[in-house]
This record gives sequence, structure tokens and C-alpha cells, in this order.
Amino acid sequence: MPPAAVQQLLLSPAELSYLHSSLFLQPPIRPDGRTPTQFRPLVAESDILPNTNGSARICFADGTEAIVGVKAEMEKSAWRPDIEISGAEGLVDEGDDEDGGDEEGGGGGNSGERQKRRQGIGQNSWVEMSVEIPGYRDDDAMPVFLAAMLTEALLATGTLKDRLWINDRFHWKLYIDILLLSPPLSYPLPLLSLTTHLALLSARLPALVSSPADDPLFNDDWEAASYLYPRSSSSSPNSNTRTDYPSITLLVMSVGATIVFDPSREELAVADAVLAISVSRDTSSSTSIAGGGDTQKAHHHHHQQPVRLLAIRSVDPPSRLTPPGVPDRMNAATGGSAPVGSREALAVREGMEEGEEGGTGVWRPPRGGVKRDVLARMIKMVVGRGGVAEEVFDALEKVET
Repeated sequence: MPPAAVQQLLLSPAELSYLHSSLFLQPPIRPDGRTPTQFRPLVAESDILPNTNGSARICFADGTEAIVGVKAEMEKSAWRPDIEISGAEGLVDEGDDEDGGDEEGGGGGNSGERQKRRQGIGQNSWVEMSVEIPGYRDDDAMPVFLAAMLTEALLATGTLKDRLWINDRFHWKLYIDILLLSPPLSYPLPLLSLTTHLALLSARLPALVSSPADDPLFNDDWEAASYLYPRSSSSSPNSNTRTDYPSITLLVMSVGATIVFDPSREELAVADAVLAISVSRDTSSSTSIAGGGDTQKAHHHHHQQPVRLLAIRSVDPPSRLTPPGVPDRMNAATGGSAPVGSREALAVREGMEEGEEGGTGVWRPPRGGVKRDVLARMIKMVVGRGGVAEEVFDALEKVET
């Protein structure tokens, strides 16, 4: 995140030192009383906007709210000599199989062939995302950076763009419009990512009724439309189990050895390092089990799906821009001697040991990057079995779509 895009929180060095010391404890004491892995309470709903293929809304307890709308438009594909697929061989929309139910579950061979032929066909340009934040222009650094980061995570799996293929001559162009309704009280990346995830889960595409070799003709009945991320045929009718899931991006920060998820604005002001970790659910193993015919085993395995790491981005924390505190030895008001020049003041600050800093409560802005052991722990807490990402996926799946 560019430093210019940060809304600076005006805290004194004493307040920064108090926050840093509280988060440095084991267990840490967060300003709002949450545990290290606990997210802010939120309200989520989907399918809220008319005339869209999919939409969602999430509102955090602090009042920050975001709405995402997904719109699909059919476009003519540019001829690509490197990819030549015969429409007569049958690239049929996945929704036809999903609506049939038994066709996809019983005759999985043809469906698997069609999915294999789709792999690598889609292009990144078929997905376009825009982020609007109050107080920011469309070409400001923060909206552009957020849109690029979210788009990168969605396209990293490679499955979304392949689902937009219709036939050799046409494809779907997916527009994802993200609107942050309130000024960001914290870094809005997790809020926007979770809302986009729900909007894509609720997105549907019209069912293709024409032959793949002909110009596309779609069913006007919206109830016959297929989900962009189709439900698994082996799951129960009331289950939201999917064959694939869109990615999510979580914000993780560290203060010393303490790792905190979904940091607030005050916590980011004292962060040593901040990472944006993008993950998705790996459904390949559960798909193979479902193909074996053991539905109960596949449904049980769904809750044990491993989480796949897609991307890691380092976010420049606003704590680097905070002013350093003045130790008592350099403060004439507390009986110390003021430094003669900037070199002497720098030498005194550099000579302070970590234990001495904690004892005197002097705030020093962090420098350098994240340590390797801390980075490994942050990734493990996200993608590990029973980790934070798995809990987030399970919670979002319970939202009705």
C-alpha cells in the first residue's frame, strides 16, 4: 500500500508505546478486547441488488460497509491461433449438467472432458474490477492498488476466467464493481475481499440452450441459470457445498512475536509488519472422492479441504510514518540532557536496547522487514489445518445464496 494512501491516525508517542506494549504481551490485549484470531462482528447478505448477476453486502460492527455487484456481458472473442477447440465436440455450459443433477453425478466422464478442454482457455482481460472509496478518485493509489490485489487473487486459481468461455467465438465479460459506502476506518482490504467472495458465490450465468457450434442462445428463465461457482452434485439440496470457491484475502499483522488478524486502525499504527495473504480452497481431492460414488465420505471430506496459498503481499504499515518518542535521558524537562545535535540524538536512540525500550516505554517506529520465523507462523496460522482461513470459508458458506 503506498504511504500516501494511508489515513494517518494522530496518536502521541506515549499512546503508540502503550498500544505496542499491550499487543506485545502474551496473550495480547487488543483495544477492542478481541482475541488475536478473532474478526470484527459483521452482518452479511447476498442477492441484494436487482438487475445484477450477483451481489452481496457486508457491514462490520464499526460501521464500515461495502456492497459488491457482479455483471456479466457477452462479448465476441478475438481469434487465437494457439487455441482451437471444435464447438461440435461439445463445450457445453456447466449449468446444463448442474440442472440435470444426475447427468453430472452419474456420467462424470463427459463433464470431466469438457472441464479439461476449458483449462487455460480464459484470459485475464475477461475480468474487470473497479473500487470506489469515499474521498478518493478512481485513479488514486489506494483504489487502484486494492483492485489490482483483489483481481490478482481471483485470477490466481485459473478457474474463474475459464468458466467465462462460451464457445470459440464468444465469452462472458465479468464486471465486478466494489463500493465502500463509508470512509475506511481501517485498511478495507479484508472487507472488500469477503464481500466480493459472497457476490461471486451468488453470481449466476444464463443457461445455454443453443448448440456450442452456433451463436449463443440462452434460456430466459433465471431459475434455470447456473451458478458461476456451481454447487456440488453430491451435496444435499440445502447445502451450499461448491465444486470450487473464489479466493479471499486476509490482513495479518505482527507486533514482535504476536500475530493479529483483522487489525483495527489503532493496531495498524503500531504494527511491525503487515501482510495480505490470499488463499482459496483446494477442492481437487474432494472432487476425486465424490467421483468414487461415496457421497457421505465426500461430504465429510469437504470440511477437511486443505487451504491453498495463492499470493502474499507486503503492506507498508503506517507505523513507519509515526514520530519517535523522546527518552528521559534526552528530555530536559525530566532531568535529562538535550542532545547537542541530530547525530548525538540518533546515536542515543540507536543505542537503546530492546529491554531498555520496554522498560522506559519509549516508542520507536519499526524498520526493516518481517523475520522469517514470524512469516512462517503467519502463513501457518492462515493455511494450516483448522486455521483462520478455514474458519472464514466455513462461516461465509453459511450465508444463504
